[in-house]
Order: sequence, then C-alpha cells, then structure tokens
Amino acid sequence: MKQTNYLSWDEYFMGVAILSSQRSKDSTTQVGSCIVNNENKILSVGYNGMPRGCDDNEMPWEREGAPLDTKYIYVCHAELNAILNNDSGSLKGTRIYTTLFPCNECAKAIIQSGISEVIYFCDKYANTDSVIASKKMFDMVGVKYRQYNISNKTIQLSL
Repeated sequence: MKQTNYLSWDEYFMGVAILSSQRSKDSTTQVGSCIVNNENKILSVGYNGMPRGCDDNEMPWEREGAPLDTKYIYVCHAELNAILNNDSGSLKGTRIYTTLFPCNECAKAIIQSGISEVIYFCDKYANTDSVIASKKMFDMVGVKYRQYNISNKTIQLSL
C-alpha cells in the first residue's frame, strides 16, 4: 500500500530552504533559499552569509552602529547566494523557495536571472520600502509570488 502522508513538493522545497537557513551564522536573521526547475529538480540552494573567502569570525554581525561595523554592507542574501551558486545553466522559468520575502536587491537578481515564481515563508518586512519595491517590480514583469501554506507536518532530522 502506498504511503499517503508524504511531503508535497512545496513542503519538501520549503523544508530544504529552512534547512539551508540553518547554515547562516547570523544570530538574528537566518534565511534560506532553494531554486527548483519545472521538473521539481533542485538546481541550487543558498543562505545569508558573508561572501566566499571572507572569514565569518572577522566580519561584523551587528545590526546597529556605523555602516562599516554592521553586517548590512557585507552579507550576501540567501536568494542571491542561491542564484550565484547555480552551476546548471539558465534559471529561466524556475521557482525559488525562500524563508523571507526578497528585498529589492534580491528581487532585481531574481528578475534578471529569469526566475518566474517566488514562494516565501514569511513577509515580516511587508511594509518596508524594500519589499514594496520588490512587489512592484515583480508585478511589473510578471514574476508570480505567493506565501507558502504552512502544513502541520513536522520534519525530523534524526534517523
């Protein structure tokens, strides 16, 4: 008999994005992303962190202070990391699962890379200029976006 309580594709890919977010060294905001093609194959994942080769222990992780003493100037966001980590060719027509609605900078990269749909877990910055701009650009170019429908399933990592 076939199991009936298996993960949906959305649950599976958002689970990968959530698991990816756990790689982030950011103590206040951990974000993960997973890019998937129309055959439901994972093309890339990413999380928010410092650029490759920049020592996480030497870089600032603060939220407050002079710009050069905060994380904001340095950190590469999860969506951009997922786009840059892709080595399988074009991202045209793919979808990205991300734990936080993309900022305007990531929205531009999503649009330019050809991703056609954004599935997001949380939109806690919905009223910020950055996210309002993201949605305006997505609407203008036809990138679909929708909030992930949270299921009651628990995913356990132990065997």
